[in-house]
Amino acid sequence: MPLTMPEELILLMLDDQTGRLHEMAGPASGYAVAGAILAELALRNRIDTDPSRLFVADPTPTGDTLLDPVLARIAADPGMEPGEPDLPHGSRWWIETLGRDADSFRDAIFARLVAQGILREEKGRFLWIFPERRYPVVSDKEEREVKARLMAVIFDDEIPEPRDSLLIGLVRAAGLLPLLLGSETLESAEPRIEQVANLEELSRSLGNAVRDIFIEMARYTPLM
Repeated sequence: MPLTMPEELILLMLDDQTGRLHEMAGPASGYAVAGAILAELALRNRIDTDPSRLFVADPTPTGDTLLDPVLARIAADPGMEPGEPDLPHGSRWWIETLGRDADSFRDAIFARLVAQGILREEKGRFLWIFPERRYPVVSDKEEREVKARLMAVIFDDEIPEPRDSLLIGLVRAAGLLPLLLGSETLESAEPRIEQVANLEELSRSLGNAVRDIFIEMARYTPLM
């Protein structure tokens, strides 16, 4: 069974050596996973966006236990943007809102990857005191395939599939590209990455929302 976009994103964020999320993914992972869930719903033609709103295009359940509660939540939400009584909540609002449930989403995604035999769960103690779970890789085939697919898109001039455009847009917006490319390679590939990330309206909408959130977070984060 093909991986969903949230599953692919978690594999890209995972440090294969430690079984934990990369430190670089720490502050970004919750919002990025929320964006990936919305992107997967869009790929399944359940939601859509325009520059100012996110809306349900088809409320039919997908059969996916991670996606369907989010779809139902969006369909049932009566909320409107402040000052705009006829305008439903936009992508940024939903990414911020779903991002508050990031821990439960990540736990569910890790459990799915364990059930598929891609990861295994190990319980231990952090600093010998705090309980923690790590997820060492059992099969790296899926992660290698995701990375190879994205690299092929970045270093090719062909028009990518919407799934790849959306995933690259989310990875870029969340500042995770250094996990995939060295600094010099990343600099030279940036024009192509920007082109790919901007191909889909949803990719632009989600990407801009994620970037705006991170910029605002950085503004209130004290310098170390």
